[in-house]
Amino acid sequence: MSDSPTSRISREPLKFAYWVPNVSGGLVVSNIEQRTSWDYDYNVKLAQTAERVGFEYALSQVRYLSSYGAAQQHESTSISLALLLATEKLKVIAAVHPGLWEPAVLAKFILTADQFSKGRAAVNVVSGWFKDEYTKLGLPWLEHDERYRRSAEFIEVLRGLWTQENFEFAGDFYRVNDFSLRPGPYSVEGRPHPEIFQGGNSTAARFNGGAHSDWYFSNGKDFDGFTEQYDDVTSVAAEHGRTVRFGLNGFAIVRDSEAEAREQLREIIAQADEASVEGFRKSVQQAGPATADKKGMWADSTFEDLVQYNDGFRTQLIGDPEQVARRIIEYKKRGVDLFLLGFLHFIEEVERFGTDVIPIVRELEAELDAELDRTGEGLRPASV
Repeated sequence: MSDSPTSRISREPLKFAYWVPNVSGGLVVSNIEQRTSWDYDYNVKLAQTAERVGFEYALSQVRYLSSYGAAQQHESTSISLALLLATEKLKVIAAVHPGLWEPAVLAKFILTADQFSKGRAAVNVVSGWFKDEYTKLGLPWLEHDERYRRSAEFIEVLRGLWTQENFEFAGDFYRVNDFSLRPGPYSVEGRPHPEIFQGGNSTAARFNGGAHSDWYFSNGKDFDGFTEQYDDVTSVAAEHGRTVRFGLNGFAIVRDSEAEAREQLREIIAQADEASVEGFRKSVQQAGPATADKKGMWADSTFEDLVQYNDGFRTQLIGDPEQVARRIIEYKKRGVDLFLLGFLHFIEEVERFGTDVIPIVRELEAELDAELDRTGEGLRPASV
């Protein structure tokens, strides 16, 4: 890449999101106690707590079949709307699967949620890793890169229906003929339509991130792993005359000392549900090593990584509040715009993170901005 390290840094404050625990079993596949619940009342209290302490986004998970520690599930778009209506500022991202949703039907649902919430609805387009969710419904299970090609069309249909009247689209997977959705998106300055997130790790996912989505979500990564994805996706975006923002998954363990936090991590892994982790590993071979270049999600994930099923331990947000805040800033320097966080005990730990970590992050961001002002280095635009 030709950009300097400082050109990766946005002036916009880092954003924080949390995984909505709308499936049972919490965010780690472990028998350790998790003071977290998947029920409606708990999730409403969590959402209200999160927006009060500085979280801007929440991401509702999508799972249709009981599997791998997630015996019970609430559907993602439904709980997203419920949480939007229970909050005032929180933006809620619903994870959705092309192939299970028709894009026009989803587009209409999201527009309704967007109107009701005054512009706070968003989607995360998930190309799919769980084969049984398709085949047991009699739906085709496409080859890996074909799933991403379908997702690309899905995103373009969503965007077109949200921004154009009499929309037309002729693709390999979807056709739209002279179609208009009314009302359109709720008017929010600087936001033409509900935000479109998309994740992955493979070459196909990186292409979609750069060429089609507004945000690219990365599984948990160390500094080098994230930088490699940032470079690839940014290069694709530049080739298409676009910019894209980056979210990074991380499982946060914030304790009074690093030793205490490390011990908590050790206990989580020591009490892992081995059968569920191994079952998950076998299933996600479709998403990682199945790709020709072995770059897919979970392609190099270890057993310990998969105890947090989006590699959240790899981001190493583990320590006391200042240690975690300083590591977060180091990721910001590398181009991260948003952190998507999981926790062991959600309500109490989200509150602590917002009270103890986010204020330190804001202080460090102010110091970073002042340093960049002194050096006169160029910056990435604050918004896209």
